Amino acid sequence: MRLASSTLAVVAPRSGNKLSRTLIARVGLVDRWIADAKRVRDLTRPLVWFHAPSVGEGLQARPIIDALRQARPDVQIAYSFFSPSAESFAKSLNVDVVGYLPFDSEHDASKLIDALAPTALYFVKLDVWPKLVSVAKRKRVFVGLLSGTVAPASGRQGAFARAILNDAYAALDVVGAIDEANGERLVTLGVVRGRLSVSGDTRFDQVWKRAESVDRDSALLRSLQSNQPTIVAGSTWPADELVLLSAWTNVKRRVPTARLIIAPHEPTPEHLQPIATWARAQGLSVAMLKELTAPNAAGSTADVVIVDRVGVLGEIYALANVAFVGGAFHKAGLHSVLEPAAYGVPVVFGPRYAMSREAGLLLECGGAASISSSEACARAIAEWLTNSSAHNDAGVRAKTFVQSELGAAERSLHLVLRAIS
Repeated sequence: MRLASSTLAVVAPRSGNKLSRTLIARVGLVDRWIADAKRVRDLTRPLVWFHAPSVGEGLQARPIIDALRQARPDVQIAYSFFSPSAESFAKSLNVDVVGYLPFDSEHDASKLIDALAPTALYFVKLDVWPKLVSVAKRKRVFVGLLSGTVAPASGRQGAFARAILNDAYAALDVVGAIDEANGERLVTLGVVRGRLSVSGDTRFDQVWKRAESVDRDSALLRSLQSNQPTIVAGSTWPADELVLLSAWTNVKRRVPTARLIIAPHEPTPEHLQPIATWARAQGLSVAMLKELTAPNAAGSTADVVIVDRVGVLGEIYALANVAFVGGAFHKAGLHSVLEPAAYGVPVVFGPRYAMSREAGLLLECGGAASISSSEACARAIAEWLTNSSAHNDAGVRAKTFVQSELGAAERSLHLVLRAIS
């Protein structure tokens, strides 16, 4: 595995695609970790290492990291990730050392653990690396899993995956599951029941903190302020947009003053241009976010605002009357419905939400609507834009749901402190 992955990393073409970036990032990676560890590691202090493969899991790790910083400022923190999409996010965390995780091999795992000398290693959500766990246990490192999640249809529950991963899950010293049902599925993967507790999902703490602290007078939100009824469509893919944009023409007939702020999941020119072309063909005015946030920009009453950068969607949801969350018409699966819900915004999404626990619960409480056609999408959005009573009720239900799940960060912190105390 080490030889093959190292060779791929060296010969990978220098293109911008995700696989290429994943491989290129591993060139000289272990040496960079060792150099960084020599520079910052204080062996008189404990170190906790968190691994979260991508941004979603990173958002679950962040509230625990922040809580640990406050509770134990003496503890050093390392953070690793796997996906190139998480690189920018990872650099924003309050940690001592950060970097990509090497491919799973005993050789590289041993070098990293020797360099970092961690007291504890915590995986976030589900992603455990068998070789890394094995080496960590051999070197007497405490290993755990936080915000543990196994979707009902997860491929990890298949016989082949269980055979490969069972020993790694069984070796975990402590596991905090997001709820009892996910805890039971983790036990089927190999987690020892006596080491399992229900600690909750720290994403709720993360989105709540962001919603409560949002600066509505920030330059970003000021540039988008408007009295127009606003739908914010977040993390959309072309399959979502096919439904949403068709629905939007119907919504505009019923609510002529409504505007759409759309933030595609991948804001590349190839993805953004067709949206702008469609809007202009419908006779709608269009503005790019970069135009509205430029120095001396005069603001805009555009019918469609296209968000052409990442990292701002969680703040923009604060302006929404209704949110459309993408992914549930795409194989990627539904993206986070918690961000708009934390603002008390009713949420609309497509039919493929089975892998999202929070989407199902949000539907049950009446804070969301799942749609499978453009006609149903238009009806749901228009109803919430024109019926203030229904809108306010759904918004309160969405926000109350998020509040009901708070506290996971504090419970997860206790699981971390157990290892270093």
